[in-house]
Amino acid sequence: MKSLVSVLAVLTAGLTGPLLYSQSVATESSLPLVKIVATGGTIANTPGGRISAKDVIRDIPDITRYARVEVLDYVRIGSSSMNPKVWIGLANTINEILETEPEVAGIVVTHGTQTTEETAYFLNLTVKSDKPVALAASQRRHGTLGNDGDRNLLDAIRVVSSPQARGKGVFVILDEEIKASRDVLKTGRRPGAFNTRGVGVLGYIDPDQVTFYHAPVRRHTYQSEFDVSQIQGLPTVEIMSTAAGASGVILRALKGLELGGLIFEGFPTFQRLAPEQRAPLQALAEGGLPIVITNRGGEGRAQVSPDDLFIEGDNLPPQKARILLMLALTRTKDLKEIQRMFDEY
Repeated sequence: MKSLVSVLAVLTAGLTGPLLYSQSVATESSLPLVKIVATGGTIANTPGGRISAKDVIRDIPDITRYARVEVLDYVRIGSSSMNPKVWIGLANTINEILETEPEVAGIVVTHGTQTTEETAYFLNLTVKSDKPVALAASQRRHGTLGNDGDRNLLDAIRVVSSPQARGKGVFVILDEEIKASRDVLKTGRRPGAFNTRGVGVLGYIDPDQVTFYHAPVRRHTYQSEFDVSQIQGLPTVEIMSTAAGASGVILRALKGLELGGLIFEGFPTFQRLAPEQRAPLQALAEGGLPIVITNRGGEGRAQVSPDDLFIEGDNLPPQKARILLMLALTRTKDLKEIQRMFDEY
């Protein structure tokens, strides 16, 4: 793990900005301390290439009205390059910060939008603190017309600085909305393309305050049973889907491969698969492969027959069901226990 001492830099000195609202301003020493853990992505991408989070923050002087910040440039990669090894290191780094630095009010992770929802959900299941963690991302590059990343980063800092955020898990902050990591889904490339699949947002970031209206009810963070502090990787879990006229060719080819599990996207009605897929999928399950059924439509619960060996993925999209199954398999291969986890997380 990277030494935190060598990479943390306090950035508050010398950053000033105009007061936009009529409100009292706290002294610097009374402001909450927020750690920014940077991973790269569009939020730190400019026409000239990726820059450090420190450089991004220098362009957002209003931050000093809400928090003192320290930055850890953890990695500097595009979010499509994210993988379980990076996730594990990121979770362990955040846990170390929150365990050893009690003054820290919360963590902001800067991230690319392609896999923001996946990293957020992984952290939601593996961070071991009730202090808030928020992911800030951007659909447009830093320093370009219409850049949304600066506002999202400022909003994320405000959210994790808020006492209301404590105990509510990991958030994704975009478009002045507080989105639960379990619910959020990227649907396009434009600002506003992150939705919560009909579940709704947790709250909003207004000019004068951060307001929560809802809280997650599924287990997360400090309530979670998953622990990645002693592992180096996660079991291999792949994703497949159904479609009109889909064959069972690829499913039959999976037999004998070293897979930890499979996520299968079914039609949005009660366990509807293309007819040719049914037998080979059932054979894989009977052979001991954990198979989670999710809803291809993206909203609503997946449902399976109680006579089958499949696991119901609830309303998780396949990419998040994959994360939960990978973590579940680090603890058990018992299908009933895995189903319990999908019911609780």
